[in-house]
Amino acid sequence: MKEEEDGPPNRELYALLHISPDASDEEIRKSYRQWAQIYHPDKIQAPHMKEAATENFQRICEAYEILSDENKRKIYDIYGMEGLTSGLELGTKLNKAEELKEELERLRKLKEQQKVAAHFQPSGTILANMSLPHFLRGHGFMRGMAMTSSVQSQISTRNTLSIGGNVAVNGNSGGGGATLVFQHQLSPVSSIEFVGSTGLRSLLGVQTSRHLSQHLTATMGLALSLKDGSLNLSNMWTRQLSETTSGSIELALGSDSTIGVGWQKKEQKSSASGQLKLGINSFEASANYTRRFSKKSHGHLEGKIGSHALVIEVGGGRKLSKFSTVRMLYSIGIQGISWKLELHRGGQKLIVPILLSRHLNPVFATGAFLIPTSLYFLAKKFILKPYYLKREKQKALENMERTSAKVQEARAAADKAKQLLQNVANRKQKKQQELGGLVITKALYGSVKALKKRDEPVEPNDELASQFIDVALPLNFLVSDDGQLKLHEGVKKSGIMGFCDPCPGEPKQLYVEYTYGGNIYKVVVDDYAELLIPQERHRI
Repeated sequence: MKEEEDGPPNRELYALLHISPDASDEEIRKSYRQWAQIYHPDKIQAPHMKEAATENFQRICEAYEILSDENKRKIYDIYGMEGLTSGLELGTKLNKAEELKEELERLRKLKEQQKVAAHFQPSGTILANMSLPHFLRGHGFMRGMAMTSSVQSQISTRNTLSIGGNVAVNGNSGGGGATLVFQHQLSPVSSIEFVGSTGLRSLLGVQTSRHLSQHLTATMGLALSLKDGSLNLSNMWTRQLSETTSGSIELALGSDSTIGVGWQKKEQKSSASGQLKLGINSFEASANYTRRFSKKSHGHLEGKIGSHALVIEVGGGRKLSKFSTVRMLYSIGIQGISWKLELHRGGQKLIVPILLSRHLNPVFATGAFLIPTSLYFLAKKFILKPYYLKREKQKALENMERTSAKVQEARAAADKAKQLLQNVANRKQKKQQELGGLVITKALYGSVKALKKRDEPVEPNDELASQFIDVALPLNFLVSDDGQLKLHEGVKKSGIMGFCDPCPGEPKQLYVEYTYGGNIYKVVVDDYAELLIPQERHRI
């Protein structure tokens, strides 16, 4: 996956002028004048550098033209250069910010429509119940199967229609049903939903939801059973307790009245939730925790206790691709010992529970947990990891071959820009050395993997050397007179004068070694992160 698809916008023009994305009009003008003086062709005496100066001067002028125009800057901030070349009309038709926003939104929706052939969002689940005891008694391995499927369509701006069906087979019995859901957005803060189903659960219902405040949502529903004529009323209140935590209270009145409380916490690398539900003759409590170990793997732990259940479930999953994930879970409880295999792809799920034993034998339970776990880690080490490393290396090589001409051109342009900066950069460096100020002694920008091996000896034509570039000179040029250097947050560093992208599509970092006050410092920052030096915490 390409880095640009997941990261912040490129914002190369801000890097080009060495300004923050939040820079004022005055800051933009000031920076433009400074860079224009450096790259103006009339300032360059050497004939062989005139062409490079002209090219960079034109880039500076183009950046200033876009960022100094309010409408063009808004378009660039949201959609980048593609938005400016997409045919969006500027001028008297789009003087108001609201009109500009509407037009940008129209273009965005048009682009989405071109990518998606239809507005339908299908989802479905196939559940195949397997049983080893059932098989050993001679009744077959398959114990039962269930399938659910639904299609949701945005039929208008405010209306959504969903049609679904389900079928279940268990032994010699089975059944099915169909569901129709129509949702209407009453206002930005409220909606109403009409539900009708037939088959296993024949009912008619209506549900309305409203945001009572920024952090509080209330939902109320009423359902009429077509089988026994009973009415069921449900109420739920959801409260945002913090940026990562929410809580809920639910009350259901009817043939099976219950009251429940729940909470959910979702952070960058982990999520957890819990629920307690009390009925007239039953109770149930559950909690689960999921931890992401890397971009591709996660672990899961879940426990449930109630009137009819006592089970602990532990396992993990791995992301196979952008849309596919596999999981394996181990369960032990009063109903026995089982495995559960899951495959998730897009909105589709395949779930295969396998009952291994109805008896809680300690030896069997330990083996059922350790054997698949050991096999997974052995397969991961000797099969999966080598395969993925080989595949990633192959993709990287293919990407390098595909972009080699573009990268060579960008490197040549960066070298020419460095030559134009060299005299000023050398003067600044010499002045800082005399004052005991900030001097960049080494700076490398490029692939994260390559920078981790930066201290290893490499040949000039080595594959590793092609994954990063030396940027000490342009950074010395950017050091201010008072001995400070700041690279702004949210701006991709490949756009800085004298920089280039040596490995398109790969995650990148900037490694800097510098001296200040006679001491040595070093720091590594991500591509879009802020760099502010000198800082005492960088001291070696």
